[in-house]
Amino acid sequence: MRNLLFFLPLILCGAVVYKAEPIRAFKITGHAQGTTYQVTYYSTDSLVTKAQVDSLLTSIDSSLSIYKTYSLISRFNQAEANIKMDAHLATVVNKSIETYRQTEGVFDITVQPLVQAWGFGPKKTDKLPDSATIISLKQCVDSRYLQVNGLQLTKAKPCVKIDVNGIAQGYSVDVVASFLDSKHIKNYLVEIGGEIRIKGHRQPSNEKMKIGIEAPGEDEFQLSLLQKIISLDSGAITTSGSYRKFYESGGKRISHIIDPRTGYSNQSELISVTVYAPDAMTADAYDNALMVMGLQKAMNFVENRKDLAAYFIYRDKQGKISDTATSSFNKLVNKQ
Repeated sequence: MRNLLFFLPLILCGAVVYKAEPIRAFKITGHAQGTTYQVTYYSTDSLVTKAQVDSLLTSIDSSLSIYKTYSLISRFNQAEANIKMDAHLATVVNKSIETYRQTEGVFDITVQPLVQAWGFGPKKTDKLPDSATIISLKQCVDSRYLQVNGLQLTKAKPCVKIDVNGIAQGYSVDVVASFLDSKHIKNYLVEIGGEIRIKGHRQPSNEKMKIGIEAPGEDEFQLSLLQKIISLDSGAITTSGSYRKFYESGGKRISHIIDPRTGYSNQSELISVTVYAPDAMTADAYDNALMVMGLQKAMNFVENRKDLAAYFIYRDKQGKISDTATSSFNKLVNKQ
């Protein structure tokens, strides 16, 4: 009998160990919409590029910028009656009309003729408007002159023009945030011109993201140190302030925040309003409206809503700069 030798291959059994890629911060910065932007997201790999973010913001400008003569909003302002909107303009106009109704006309995108007359529009202004001019321009200002039918936007008067600068930057933040969501990014911060939206936590510490709120100093038109620091893992924070855009004329400071009901620059005791909301477009729309309402009405308005929180800096009756916040905002501050 032959001796048969079987040479069996030696098989080493065991688990293959893969080293997990570390999560790190990716930062994208740039310029858009007349300001700067910053996107920070946490991932094991680069999933979003600067070119992609710039492309998104350029697309929004082509729809919403009153400074671009070719934009859809400029075409509407130049039109006699109507235009067909794209998704960007339709979303912002519908939200603006909703905010107009919620604020009983305090927020009104048809304020554009008044904004231009006071020197805050795309055209240069040689002189300030007199009372007769204000009365005349107010005949063109009221969102009830706008009608939306699907993507069709119609104006009741040819003189009606819209300016969505009080809401467009917040919307832009939301668009970039949605793009990050589409890439399955779970932790990020998007900021454009100080308007911020957050989702998730800082990595790898897993801490909530901290946001500092700026405050005016003794001179309300000069920025000072941070007033409050809040910690968030979701939602948006935006700020509107009379110290941000203004000029002096005849010994008076003229703010860019125009009250559509009076036709004049905002004269409330409020210096700045910071708003928290689930999304940046909502926060951005209401921060301007609350500035115009004045402190007490604004406080009451926010306290009666579950989706908003607000922090106010104002000048009291003695002329001293002070601050206060809604109960919902104080809860955010206490959770640092």
